[in-house]
This record gives sequence, C-alpha cells and structure tokens, in this order.
Amino acid sequence: MDWSMAAKDGKDDDPGVRISMPEAMRAATAQLSELLQSEAGGVSALKSTDRGWTANVEVVEIARIPDTTSVMASYRVDLDGRGRIVAYERTHRYARGQVDR
Repeated sequence: MDWSMAAKDGKDDDPGVRISMPEAMRAATAQLSELLQSEAGGVSALKSTDRGWTANVEVVEIARIPDTTSVMASYRVDLDGRGRIVAYERTHRYARGQVDR
C-alpha cells in the first residue's frame, strides 16, 4: 500500500474510519521498516487508542552471526485510525538472544 496516498479521499478526520487490528499490525511493521531501513521482526504488543493504535514493534538494528547476537530494538509506534504512523520512539535495545527475567 502506498501510505502517502492512503487518505486522499478527504476523510482524514472521519472518526468512523478505522483499520482492523491485523491491518494495524501490518501497517506498523511496514511503515517503520521503511522509515528505519531495517527489518521489522514483528509486533510484540498492539492496543487500540482513542486516536488509532499503539504498537510495540521489534526491529533488527544490527544483524550478526550467530543470529542470537543480533542487536534488536523495541519501538513504540503510534498510528492514526487510518493506519498511518504519526509518531515512533525507540524504547529498548537488547541482544536477540536475551531473555526477560
């Protein structure tokens, strides 16, 4: 999908227009990957907000061999109701093989 063309129909502010959860997941990963020029590893959290969606997207920042030593980052991505990124922020950086305790 061409994200720059997503809202040319003049309904940008229509509160009734909202993408689905699966569409929000795809939009968050695709757009963040494009912005960062890095591979998105997946969505670890997604929640609905008054304005759209907030997702936590895991991104490979530095690919290494073996894969478990690659540097990953977690980004908070805010999407509007139509699925366009309105803000993003890196919230955490870690080695891929790291396990939460």
